[in-house]
Amino acid sequence: MLRVFSAPPPPPPPAAGGGGARSPPPPHGATPAFKGYQGYPAATCISINEQVVHGIPGDRVLRAGDLVSIDIGARFRGYFGDQAISYAIGEVTPEIRKLITVTRESMFKGIEGAQGGRRLEDVCGSIQQWVESHGFSVVRQFVGHGIGRSLHEDPAVPNYVPLERNPRLRRGIVIAIEPMVNLGRPEVILADDGWTASARDGLPSAHFEHVVAVTDDEPALLTMTEEEIFEGVCAC
Repeated sequence: MLRVFSAPPPPPPPAAGGGGARSPPPPHGATPAFKGYQGYPAATCISINEQVVHGIPGDRVLRAGDLVSIDIGARFRGYFGDQAISYAIGEVTPEIRKLITVTRESMFKGIEGAQGGRRLEDVCGSIQQWVESHGFSVVRQFVGHGIGRSLHEDPAVPNYVPLERNPRLRRGIVIAIEPMVNLGRPEVILADDGWTASARDGLPSAHFEHVVAVTDDEPALLTMTEEEIFEGVCAC
């Protein structure tokens, strides 16, 4: 369990290894949370460039300059986890690099607000303020959520204010904080596959997510840090 005070600097991506494909990591008894959920056909959501969330993996070839958001979930010993990270593929434009950075920072701004005794709007408002102060837009059709024995639980955790419900955060509440941020306008459209949501104006979107537990002290990060993820990739 890692206590979070502010956004740590993102680690560099792992160096490419030589000598063929890596073996998958060993199984740990977890099952994919997304596959089959309300009919979703895959274990992972992969959203590219203008795709905001719920992109279905396919045979699309990634190219230098792309922005890729990977959203994963798992169920382990009766509890769910949920996490998303956006990556730049090769060299990207300064606008895309800034979008990724600001979206990630906004998530940690929200995490800082997830302290016992504070209100949910302290999380949501911190995200919105940070995003909009940098000239980007918060997506409103999709929001964060409580999480535990079910993938989606109360409370809903929007990335904006005002809120219809503004509960006080108490010890033991676990929430998934996940800003989805558009380079342009906030509106999204749904693809014919019934899942993939994309920015209506066709401009790039970024997505970060961590699961956080409210404690009597600072918020506790329950999902893996980026450093831990990269270490796992390199160890495979």
